[in-house]
Amino acid sequence: MTTAVICAAGKGERAGLSGNKVLEELNGLPVLSYSLSAFSGSDEMIVVCRREDEKLILPLLRPYPNARTVHGGATRTESVYNGLKEAKGEIVLVHDAARPFVTKKIIDGCIESVTRYGSGVCAVSATDTTVLVADGKISGVPKRQNVYSVQTPQGFYRDKLLECYEQAFRDGGEFTDDSGIYARYAESPKICEGDRRNQKLTYPEDFQLTERIGFGTDTHAFYGEGEGAPFINFITLGGIRIPSEKILKAHSDGDVLVHALMDALLSAAGLRDIGYYFPDTDPAYKGAFSMNLLKEVLRLVREQGLAPKNVSISILAETPRLSPHIERMKESLSETLGLNENAIGIAAGTNEKLGYVGELKGITCYATALLKKIR
Repeated sequence: MTTAVICAAGKGERAGLSGNKVLEELNGLPVLSYSLSAFSGSDEMIVVCRREDEKLILPLLRPYPNARTVHGGATRTESVYNGLKEAKGEIVLVHDAARPFVTKKIIDGCIESVTRYGSGVCAVSATDTTVLVADGKISGVPKRQNVYSVQTPQGFYRDKLLECYEQAFRDGGEFTDDSGIYARYAESPKICEGDRRNQKLTYPEDFQLTERIGFGTDTHAFYGEGEGAPFINFITLGGIRIPSEKILKAHSDGDVLVHALMDALLSAAGLRDIGYYFPDTDPAYKGAFSMNLLKEVLRLVREQGLAPKNVSISILAETPRLSPHIERMKESLSETLGLNENAIGIAAGTNEKLGYVGELKGITCYATALLKKIR
């Protein structure tokens, strides 16, 4: 039998929140809900929480008949101790609810390590050089290959870990995690594979949406006979010139693809549309090269702490034939967006002779953009 002891008794002071950070929403759900879902396969889940938070946590436990609450203490050590005393499982997995990205693979690996070695502490190798500091000065530089970042869950046999905690309380010791207590009073615990995505939410920026999606669309009409089309034989799409007998009407260069993409990026970042930032009443944008406007949109997006992760674009046009030019369009966008070409999807099709597109009156483009959070 396995018991998951989920630590949810913190305050979230470093996150600058007024309440418990595990009750804050992340992508539409309370942070605690992610851990409850991940550990729902355990025989028992014990959520260690503050008394004042219990009334908010209990509704989150309703889908999980194997879950219940235990009141925490003044410190993490005391809170985990309270949970261990109530646990019924032979194996316990102690997990910080502020790590919502834990996966079944991590959990299963932790349990396997306990059954084979008696302990399993999730950890990932350090990618940065770490140093030891004394009085504000570097006092030592351990070899990077010997340095790991410890995560949760951390698994042990319940009775043995409980005995370690009891000894720690008799000694009046205070520890930051379970592996430290186990190493002090039992033996060196075994490391098992963690995941760099299994991050702990600590600071305000950690609670921003990790990804955002936006949608944009744009349409430009072709000049008709006698409407005074300019003397050119091309249209501009994705920043490249494409030979065309019909010419698009526009205040700028008429790059309907880039205009739709800009709106998708702005929408994903929660900003206004391109008409707000680049009005067609402003002579400054007369004949403007839209790829330069796209660069300005990217600047606005990055000011929000976001950057493109991938984009998908669909063009509807009866003329000109676009398929021979798609790779060049992807190359052009790749350079400006800072994305690999495999993160840029462009599809071109006709409208089967239907509607204004089918009647050769214009071109419509649809775009979606996925933004990622950057630091």
